[in-house]
Amino acid sequence: MAKYYPTVGLEIHAELSTRTKMFCACRNDSNAEQPNVNICPVCMAHPGALPVINKKAVENVIKVGLALGGQIADFSEFDRKNYFYPDIPKGYQISQYKYPIVAGGRLAGFDITRVHLEEDTANNKHIENGEGYSLIDFNRAGVPLMELVTEPRTFNDTEQAAKESSNFAKELQLILCHLGVSEANMELGEMRVEANISLSPNAKKLGVKVEVKNLNSFKSVERAILYELRRMAELLEKGKGGEIVQETRCWDEVKG
Repeated sequence: MAKYYPTVGLEIHAELSTRTKMFCACRNDSNAEQPNVNICPVCMAHPGALPVINKKAVENVIKVGLALGGQIADFSEFDRKNYFYPDIPKGYQISQYKYPIVAGGRLAGFDITRVHLEEDTANNKHIENGEGYSLIDFNRAGVPLMELVTEPRTFNDTEQAAKESSNFAKELQLILCHLGVSEANMELGEMRVEANISLSPNAKKLGVKVEVKNLNSFKSVERAILYELRRMAELLEKGKGGEIVQETRCWDEVKG
């Protein structure tokens, strides 16, 4: 098999530990026993309801930025990330793009592009009992969510790429918990990892990117990256018979 160079960029979301949600006074408790109890006209996007920013959430992201050696902005603004899906009642997510709170920084061998604030979506529960319907719990809708994006990092081999990407997530979780800004419990979905993966025969040229979602444990991060890089290598070995398609894929930890 030819020599290939894997590249991985990570996107990590973490729910922030605040008393209330990102833009309203509802209790920040996405794991409440009863569905749809921590909701109000603001996080349910009723007409005329206006958001008010959660100062504590901003302070938490600034703490993370300082811990990572990033640059704290003296000006920041929020944008609309438009998409229609049942778990986002407004039809758009209030997020940040051009002017994030934190730019730059470094951790565990990865350069960091940005750290910004947004609001989380609701929880979908898919019922598969033959009837095929879904239920939505809006307790999580509007919960303060920090997103950290890394620069793409190129490695010498697939095992190194998988292991060090998982290690980055572990180090970040330790920082979040130490600072007290997030409990970052991956089993409860309070910290989620997405990996942007590519493979190329040229260390200075990126291959076709595939984004892998649904990584909710450090083991999943490592296994999913290994699996995807091996799949890509098999396709590249086929030459003209194999083609990597840019797409978004989900990881099933049970099926591997």
